[in-house]
Amino acid sequence: MALLASGRRGLGRLLPQAVQPSVLQLGQRSLSAEPAPSESDDSITVTVNPYKGHRLEPPGRDVQTNKKELLDMFETMVRMRRTEIAADLLYKQKLARGFLHLADGQEAVPVGIEAALDFKDSMIQSYRDHCTYLGRGGTVKELFAELLGKKDGCARGLGGSMHMYKKEHNFFGGIGIVGEQCPLGAGLAFAHKYRNDGHVAMTLYGDGAANQGQLYEAFNMAAIWELPCIFVCENNHYGMGTADRKGSKSAAFYTRGDYVPGMWIDGMDCLAVKQGVAFAKQWALEKGPIVLEMDTYRYHGHSISDPGSTYRTRDEISGIRRARDPIEHIKTLLTEHNFADGSELKKREKQIKREVEAEIEAAKKSEFPPIEDLWNNIYVDGLGAKLRPIEISKPKIQL
Repeated sequence: MALLASGRRGLGRLLPQAVQPSVLQLGQRSLSAEPAPSESDDSITVTVNPYKGHRLEPPGRDVQTNKKELLDMFETMVRMRRTEIAADLLYKQKLARGFLHLADGQEAVPVGIEAALDFKDSMIQSYRDHCTYLGRGGTVKELFAELLGKKDGCARGLGGSMHMYKKEHNFFGGIGIVGEQCPLGAGLAFAHKYRNDGHVAMTLYGDGAANQGQLYEAFNMAAIWELPCIFVCENNHYGMGTADRKGSKSAAFYTRGDYVPGMWIDGMDCLAVKQGVAFAKQWALEKGPIVLEMDTYRYHGHSISDPGSTYRTRDEISGIRRARDPIEHIKTLLTEHNFADGSELKKREKQIKREVEAEIEAAKKSEFPPIEDLWNNIYVDGLGAKLRPIEISKPKIQL
């Protein structure tokens, strides 16, 4: 089939040819490395690109799915992409300010991850966090209200683009400092192990953070304590404007944990991500930390100030779109298995676009936070402190 992995190559990376076993032997029991398929008459098996393992035998290439899961993945990724494109426009219109790091092209990573986890598993992310937030159950309105600095935002308008947050679903950000989330993710994993609750902490970072010292300190502590931490390098191949192979002596990031096992995954395929993360969760709960490298690609530049075309060619970007686009891949699966036709999917895309636009308008109508929020959450009761002409205990600025 044309939709299979043979045509989906990752920026010149060579893929192993051997098919690996799909059952992982852990201790006294065998745990399936594949997520359990939903009970459905339209269940199908799809072959994904081979995984590459470091100090482990990766799962097999056959992934089970069905019509409902594929349609959900398609719609979620379309919603994520429309949201990112709309966010870009809002910033260019100067309706939203501050930093902006878009993840269009990388949608398969959060969608595949969530297909293998539940909201009791913890998640912490870098500043490229919009799609991760939506995957954790956040709404488009909450996201845009946050971008616009409105009180209906997920951080009450006080965080902005880099600080999406949803505590009730164990999403702890959106962290603005490169690599800072890595030791925090190990701390979340420590909490899961302390509580013995059977859940894991997903700690996501980019290839630009993969040489940070604090990442390797987190690897070390997680390994010593055998914490259920899944470190995920979202390798979109450019740390700001530097290609991964120019900025790292070794760009095989799944091997960089040394004594921590790792696995390379085709991060442009939701199904490959789903199966890889399901395998990693079982590994982490039984044996401790694991490093996953998601081979993915961003279509926009690093941030709103980066055109994204000075350090790579437009032909490269368009070539990735044609060969590996995650939405087109799922769309092909849906049509080739007669789960939906092209006109149906196009109609749904247009409907999602309208829904996103409506959520943006609702976010624009939200109110700004009250002025006293400028000094809330600094001291519990004010402690009688004063900030120049402002008295913290009073609700209004004294001029």
